[in-house]
Amino acid sequence: MHVPDGFINAPVSAAAGVAAAAAVAVSLRGARKELDEKVAPLAGLVAAFVFAVQMLNFPVAAGTSGHLLGGALAAVLVGPWTGVLCIAVVLLMQGVLFADGGLTALGVNITVMGVVTVVVAHLLFRGLRLVLPRTRGGVTAATFVAALVSVTASAAAFTLIYAVGGTTDVPIGKVLTAMLGVHVLIGVGEAVITALTVGAVLAVRPDLVHGARGLTAPLKLRVDGELVDAAPAETPAAPAPKSPKKVWIGGVVTALVLAGVVSFYASASPDGLEKVAADQGIDAKAEEYEHATADSPLADYGVRGVDSARLSGGLAGVIGVGVTLAVGTGAFWAVRRRRAAAETGARV
Repeated sequence: MHVPDGFINAPVSAAAGVAAAAAVAVSLRGARKELDEKVAPLAGLVAAFVFAVQMLNFPVAAGTSGHLLGGALAAVLVGPWTGVLCIAVVLLMQGVLFADGGLTALGVNITVMGVVTVVVAHLLFRGLRLVLPRTRGGVTAATFVAALVSVTASAAAFTLIYAVGGTTDVPIGKVLTAMLGVHVLIGVGEAVITALTVGAVLAVRPDLVHGARGLTAPLKLRVDGELVDAAPAETPAAPAPKSPKKVWIGGVVTALVLAGVVSFYASASPDGLEKVAADQGIDAKAEEYEHATADSPLADYGVRGVDSARLSGGLAGVIGVGVTLAVGTGAFWAVRRRRAAAETGARV
């Protein structure tokens, strides 16, 4: 759902840019509370993994494909504030290095693909956690529903922005119907991928999943007809926290394989927004705009000068994963250090 230049007019694109910048600034502040010793090493990995999986377009209807947006996945794994930052890093790398998504539309993309998906997924996930069993299955089920709804919410958000600042005159009802119709199907794919990924991490290291904290409900006893929390049993001292190193290495290897090898077999059909734009005429003025980084040696997810399509795309994917991992990890560790400095200052 990467919005290119030319779909949204300049004033609304600028307003969306301001809103996105504000959301990132607020998220930077909120992420200080989330980026503890467990989350900080994994946040950059989550960004790199989302980048890799977004290269895997899957068919959803005749002539249409979809790909992961990743907001729900990031929100559940590392928290909502950090999740917004993860998606912002991915979109920035895609726009600057790969000419994917317009640079003037970067604010629109961060708002629609990052902020909306993360906020909707997080709120719905939290609500479902209150009513579903406090088990790994309950977390996975909540993740599935949150991911599905987040995609349709993102499609609706784009339609709203288009209604205010679209550069073509297409009836909003037609745009909304087309966007929701195809993105419900894409949402199912997103939900499956997100639930499987979260379930895999839960199976090996549930302590690393931000949304799974407090899985075990306190033991209840019935006293005089009322349920009360049982007194906690005395337990030996907790062992030192396990390092997330193995999960980090496994995640990096998986992302590299997905982006470097599996991406070659992804669907070549236009994604949901591209298909709707072509069918409804939303892209009528997009051809007037040339992407600012169209001459990038990695534009269109290929390495310039490499003739083999398989090798070119694979190398581009590997480079993208590496750069996203490096930029994301550096940014999140910087935020983590500011938190540590603030805690040290508070103690002094």
